[in-house]
Amino acid sequence: MGSIWEIDFYSRPILDENQKKVWEVVVCESPLDTRTDPTRLFRYAQYCPSTQVNSAWLRTALQEAMAKAGTAPTKFRFFRRQMNNMITKACKDLGIPAQPSRRTLALLQLLKERMDEVYPQEPGYQPTPNPSVKMESSPPQRLPDALTGQQWAFVNLEATALADMDEWEIAFGEAFPLQMVGLSPETTIPGLLIFSERALPLAGWMSGLELAFIRVETSPVARLLLETGASESWILANLKNPQTVAEAQAFVSAKQQANGVHFIAVQSNPQTESFAGFWLLQEVSIP
Repeated sequence: MGSIWEIDFYSRPILDENQKKVWEVVVCESPLDTRTDPTRLFRYAQYCPSTQVNSAWLRTALQEAMAKAGTAPTKFRFFRRQMNNMITKACKDLGIPAQPSRRTLALLQLLKERMDEVYPQEPGYQPTPNPSVKMESSPPQRLPDALTGQQWAFVNLEATALADMDEWEIAFGEAFPLQMVGLSPETTIPGLLIFSERALPLAGWMSGLELAFIRVETSPVARLLLETGASESWILANLKNPQTVAEAQAFVSAKQQANGVHFIAVQSNPQTESFAGFWLLQEVSIP
């Protein structure tokens, strides 16, 4: 897997000499495994005058970022759907795909850092609430019949076990360093294991979805949902009895205790030691 960059292009709480909002592009590299050093992830930011907010300016800024990094990403991720057309066009002109995604953990941390430490130091800073980009999920869809798992189970791992994830046999997957999200080695990380005779095709299909997080829905019916992309939602399983509902509630509680961190994994059967897919996830609030 090549490098993936996360991107935001939007106005900031700074006014120029004409009392117009200053815009900014912020780019950072996605961490892809548990051993990534967060301090070495590529970061780039450049202010944009309000009179030059367009895809051409953004394309040039991204070219400058790639020149500074000495490399180009294989894909861009962005969470701000109202900027979809502009970001998608700029990236398309560069020959690099851009996907709406809620898997922008490093970018959200960087934006918070800049909101707290950088923008208040700028002339023209105007403290204002962050514009909301809260996104409602689309109605949950059924998984394709050929990709539905035959069995599933809630499981738990200690955070220390994930330190060796790079050594596991995994066909498809993605992770991030747990120190980036402030978890201690003793933290219990909850997860969902899916067993399927078509484990590899299922994991391959999931790898193209921009996995965000798992959530439990209790009304109108109890079920497990997989959130993907900017707003897509998929039904993983219906919770049909009090025992599975209780296990789901324990999963939700453990996820909260782990700062939203959890995982989803796909295997062909409970006896195998390899994974067709393994993704470390975190449910975060997008301001």
